[in-house]
Amino acid sequence: MIRSAVLLAAGHGSRLRASAPYKPLCPVAGRPLIDHALCGMAEAGLTRAIVVLGYGAEAIADHLARRRWPLAVETVMTRDHHEPNGVSVLAAAPLLAGEPAVLAMCDHLVAPALYTRLACTGAGDGATLGIDRRVGHPWVDPDDVTWVRTEDDLIVDIGKGLAGADCYDTGVFAIGPALFAALGSFGAPSLTDGMRLLAGEARARVVDCSDLDWIDVDDPAALAKAEAWQLARAA
Repeated sequence: MIRSAVLLAAGHGSRLRASAPYKPLCPVAGRPLIDHALCGMAEAGLTRAIVVLGYGAEAIADHLARRRWPLAVETVMTRDHHEPNGVSVLAAAPLLAGEPAVLAMCDHLVAPALYTRLACTGAGDGATLGIDRRVGHPWVDPDDVTWVRTEDDLIVDIGKGLAGADCYDTGVFAIGPALFAALGSFGAPSLTDGMRLLAGEARARVVDCSDLDWIDVDDPAALAKAEAWQLARAA
């Protein structure tokens, strides 16, 4: 089982600026998004998290330093938070030193079991993505989500507004050296760029997580849905 995680927390989060100056610190049911992610990772059995920072790095690092976490937390800076998210993924590579990791987005609130499933599935000879086949789910914005087209357990294509897609990208991956190599072949890659390259080599796989809840907390409407989910879960 994979024990390390990479958590991307470098973006601007401009659509949630009214709720928090920095998206990772946006409260959902009384806890910042980054707290939900780190505690969920620990609950899933992960023992180490590398948090990639960029926009608002000082405030987020201070938040991390002021708390005791149930897993080891390290931080690293992305090269430039204006660049695509693949650049942030690459920033974590030296700290992993070739070890596999569960990769997640700080603004994706997920059931801890989703992290566990990717940690247990592993990256194989490329990378594995947790997908959701519940197309039309009310928590998912079809214009904002990353779509995936699959054949059996292989990714055929991935991207926004993808024709012929049959599932959603949940934002949780199992990754290893192959993805870092793929991303490194671009100048300023997105994560989708790296996954597309691996897909072309039949090294990008999926694991079905349609039975597990998750939501991309990217705007006020999604934040309201996430609040309702977490409050119902707590009750």
